[in-house]
Amino acid sequence: MNEIYFDNAATTRVSDSVYEVMLDKFKNVYGNASTLYALGRESHTLLEDSRTIIAKSINADPDEIVFTSGGTEGDNTAIMQTAIARKKLGKHIITTAIEHQAILQPLKYLEENEGFEVTYLPVDENGNIKLADFKAALRPDTILVTIMSGNNEVGSVMPIHEIGEILKDHQAWFHTDAVQAYGLLDIDVKRDHIDMLSTSAHKLNGPKMMGFLYKRTGVNFPSFIKGGEQEEKRRAGTENVPGIAGFAQAVKDVSATEKQARQTKYYGFKQQIVNRLKENNIDFAINGEICPDNLNHVLNIWLKGISTYVMQTNLDLAGIAVSGGSACTAGSIEPSHVLTAMYGEGSPRISESIRISFGRYNTEAEVNQLIDVIVKTVSRLKQKEEK
Repeated sequence: MNEIYFDNAATTRVSDSVYEVMLDKFKNVYGNASTLYALGRESHTLLEDSRTIIAKSINADPDEIVFTSGGTEGDNTAIMQTAIARKKLGKHIITTAIEHQAILQPLKYLEENEGFEVTYLPVDENGNIKLADFKAALRPDTILVTIMSGNNEVGSVMPIHEIGEILKDHQAWFHTDAVQAYGLLDIDVKRDHIDMLSTSAHKLNGPKMMGFLYKRTGVNFPSFIKGGEQEEKRRAGTENVPGIAGFAQAVKDVSATEKQARQTKYYGFKQQIVNRLKENNIDFAINGEICPDNLNHVLNIWLKGISTYVMQTNLDLAGIAVSGGSACTAGSIEPSHVLTAMYGEGSPRISESIRISFGRYNTEAEVNQLIDVIVKTVSRLKQKEEK
């Protein structure tokens, strides 16, 4: 049985073009990019060509791109190293209540062990923050603002440009976790006054354990990983040249036109699901909102009275993969902190919701199969309850 995959917010299948590029580089461009002989120079050239392609995708300069192992390393680096470099200027940080754990856990560490104060901005029922709350939280001793570009569980998009405008004359450095947004939204680090930005290649059909941290020129702190002098002394460790080349290929595959096409396609999938569930009288609600400007690959649905586990299990038995939330916490018994922040502790949404996330290979026919299984499962369980 071929599985239908609707958990693309967790990870994506490596595309054929990325696979072919990486296979070639694994076999033929295997020199250490730090060495001076021909094989090393070839790897170094490929490394820098890839850096240029990736930098252009966010309107950055190539020397502002630092290759990492992925979003978690990028987030941890931005937070922990900013704290080290700037603690004499203040120990206050602003974030949101719905950030990924790669943001929340290092912030928790700084609070509990280093005496930092963190303001967690609340969100409304659509998963949005209010700029008024942000302005009220900003202080003279704020040294870092870290706010995600788009949420991985409900798809809400943060007002990154507006926050950047507010911070452009403030001492605080502005970091955004763009792991879910990169490859779908238009990102311009200069226009939006972003100082640091984290990404991960495996969210846009690239390889796992591969990402980059954008660091604006002038944002200086010591390397998070200690060792050699790779990445201009900014990130120790031999560069994964085949992985970087694969990442660059994934970025080339997602042009501005392709980004918009995918957003439009995914928005259509959302409407398809909502309309058919309504036609079949399914008792449900959307967690967040369906909005063309959100991350349209993420759809979080509350199927009233049906536990997340039961629905996931039934879909899995039918060969369909969906999630109960973030892949980094989906195996945990802890409730979704995102839905908790949006609807409050004790809301039935927290234990009765599934996250459906689309990718480039999903089709309308697959979406219809997903809907059919949801409808049949809900109907069967409701009939069982009535007996």
